[in-house]
Amino acid sequence: FKDDLIIEGIIGSSPAIQQVLKLISSIAPASLAVLLEGETGTGKELFARIIHQNSRRNKFVAVNCGAFPSGVIESELFGHVKGAFTGATSDRKGKFEEAHDGTIFLDEIGELEPFAQVKLLRVLEVGEIQRVGSDQTRRVNVRVIAATNRNLEAMVQQGKFRDDLYYRINMCPLYLPPLRERRDEVPILLEYF
Repeated sequence: FKDDLIIEGIIGSSPAIQQVLKLISSIAPASLAVLLEGETGTGKELFARIIHQNSRRNKFVAVNCGAFPSGVIESELFGHVKGAFTGATSDRKGKFEEAHDGTIFLDEIGELEPFAQVKLLRVLEVGEIQRVGSDQTRRVNVRVIAATNRNLEAMVQQGKFRDDLYYRINMCPLYLPPLRERRDEVPILLEYF
């Protein structure tokens, strides 16, 4: 990979990690959606930040799609207008508007509700969001980096995840190997910690 690649936070240099960094150096400058796949604890957010740091984008906004109760994620991602629902006392930007001209990291994307999946697909297709309770659309320029520890392809087959959304976020798939596939790094990590 390029010598000038910013790789803050990476400990170890196994061939598997070197391969991931090589891919990152080629995809980071592009604006394509990236899907980071790997088990819990493989550093998906760390690698998302590395992709962002090596892009030309100015903001990084992280969202854990599994952390919000049903019905709330849409407002978190796309914002809402005053009166859209009980408790909406003022207009509020969503994470996509916050990330305008930057990168949004959607962790645990497999947890996204079906209606939010439809709205996310619209953002990826035409670059527009619509706040909850509004009939106006707003343009956003956001690079999407999604992450999952689930098998999205199997979820598509089971009808639990939209196939068109899967193909939109899977433009640049990146598999992050677990530590058991990088045993040569265990002594380095032990010394570090």
